[in-house]
Amino acid sequence: MKRNPAVAGQFYPLKAAAIEKQVSEFIDKEGKKVNAIGIVSPHAGYVYSGPVAGSVYSRIELKPTYIILGPNHTGKGKEYSIMSEGSWVMPQGEVEIDANLAKRLLRSSEFLQEDFLAHAYEHSIEVQLPFLQYFKRPFKFIPILLSYAKVNIYQALGREIARIIKETKKDVLIIASSDMTHYESKEEAQQKDMKAIDAILKLDEIELTNRVEKFDISMCGYAPVSVMLSIAKELGATEAKLVEYQNSGDASGDYSSVVGYAGIIVT
Repeated sequence: MKRNPAVAGQFYPLKAAAIEKQVSEFIDKEGKKVNAIGIVSPHAGYVYSGPVAGSVYSRIELKPTYIILGPNHTGKGKEYSIMSEGSWVMPQGEVEIDANLAKRLLRSSEFLQEDFLAHAYEHSIEVQLPFLQYFKRPFKFIPILLSYAKVNIYQALGREIARIIKETKKDVLIIASSDMTHYESKEEAQQKDMKAIDAILKLDEIELTNRVEKFDISMCGYAPVSVMLSIAKELGATEAKLVEYQNSGDASGDYSSVVGYAGIIVT
C-alpha cells in the first residue's frame, strides 16, 4: 500500500528541488555527529520548526532504519497505529517501510494494531522524512502513531519495541516527533517547556507525564517522547542533550502567542 503525502505544499515545499533548498538552509554542515539512540524533533511548518529539526538531524549518525513515533492529531484510526508494509510517496521519492521489523513488532505487541487510516492525513511523521532524505542515504522506516494513555502503557510499549530491536539486532534510531507548548506567550511557553525538557534530559518519562499534567503543558507529542525514552533506556541510553530550543515567534516576530520547538539527542 502506498501512502501519499498529506502536507506537501503546506508544511514544506511541494517540489523536490524546493525541499532540498529549504532543508539545506537548516543543516549545519559542521555539526559534530553522534551515534544516537533516540531524538526529539519538531513537526511544524518548516519556516517555524525547520531550524530546530535541522540542528538535530545535522548531529546524528545516519541509520538504515528509523522508528518514527508521532502523536495522532486527527483522532482517526486505532489508538496505537502502525503501518507494517508498503511505502510513503514523497516529493523526493518513495520511502519503504521496513516490513520485516514492522511485522515482527506487530506480532509481538500487546498494543500495536495495523492501521492505514490513522496515518493517511497525519503530518507528524511525514515532516521528518524530507530531513532524512536530504542526506541521500538508503533507509527504511516504521511509522507508529500514539494516542494519549497512562505512562505505564508507554513504558510497556517501549519495552516491547526495545525487546524486538535487541532480538533482531537491528541498527535503529528512534525518532519522537513533538512540538512543545502551543499558543502561549513566549515567556509562559518557555517556562513550561523547560520543565518538560528538564524531565526529558533526565530520561524520566514518568516525571515528563507528571509535569505535562501538573503544569498543563500543551506538548502534543509527550506520548511519543515517553515511549522513545522507555525504548532508549532499555537499549542502554544514559544521557540526553538539548541541541536547540526556539519558538514560532522567532520566525513570525509575534511573541504574544507562540509554539515551542525542542531538539534533543539521546545517547
